[in-house]
Amino acid sequence: MSESTIEWTEKTWNPTTGCTVISKECDNCYAKILTDSLQMKGSGKYLQGFDVFAEHPNALKEPFKWKKPTLVFVNSMSDLFHKDMKLEFLQQIFQVMNETPRHTYQVLTKRDAILLELSPELTWTENIWMGVSVGSCVSIRKIDRLRKCGAKNKFLSVEPLIEELPDLNLEGIDWVIVGGENGRGSGIRPIKKDWILKIKKNCEDQNVPFFFKQWGLSRFNPDPSDPTQYKGHPDYAKGGCQINGKMYRENPCVVDPHFGELPFEWD
Repeated sequence: MSESTIEWTEKTWNPTTGCTVISKECDNCYAKILTDSLQMKGSGKYLQGFDVFAEHPNALKEPFKWKKPTLVFVNSMSDLFHKDMKLEFLQQIFQVMNETPRHTYQVLTKRDAILLELSPELTWTENIWMGVSVGSCVSIRKIDRLRKCGAKNKFLSVEPLIEELPDLNLEGIDWVIVGGENGRGSGIRPIKKDWILKIKKNCEDQNVPFFFKQWGLSRFNPDPSDPTQYKGHPDYAKGGCQINGKMYRENPCVVDPHFGELPFEWD
């Protein structure tokens, strides 16, 4: 578990590591870049590299030790619904989430078919938010499968948004996050303001909370005076995060800081 710089969460928890590229949104995967760096530094969980999916049973103990209710992004460095995930271990991860209701867990996958297949085998408590990645037109099909899974709270991560999407049907969706791509090299694909505003309007029309995370790179931001693109700003985001001079950061996952708080840290 580690503190997170991801704007829509507080901490990350990675009971598995490693993944496999499956869509064009994966082309500049930040988790792969970070894993390569951690592997070079000799970091234990990442020694096998990004291309090896690995389970880490010792990580299952971590959420029980967190005293304060926390917003947790589960598997920022992998995918819980990877084809190599053992159902038994996935169920153990869900059991940890079920048994720590003071925390709110955000699970995100690109593997909607496996999500729907395994959903009946999992216990979906209220503190689990399930999301799918939808950054391109071909990925929109994932929304229907997300709707059909057993999660009580559902969200879309429209990041990286790499092309204009048609109007989105957000029935059964409780939150939408939008963000531009960032990373190394010159192959980063720009996000367009019109694309963002179209999704924002879809959210407004269907009464769904909207969260704009970042432009990705400053050169994609049409407002060169956006102060949030500078690291000294308290709301700094990569490339900035204002649209027409305003921030849009609705987050229905925010937890009650006093709910179920433990009087001590567990050993």
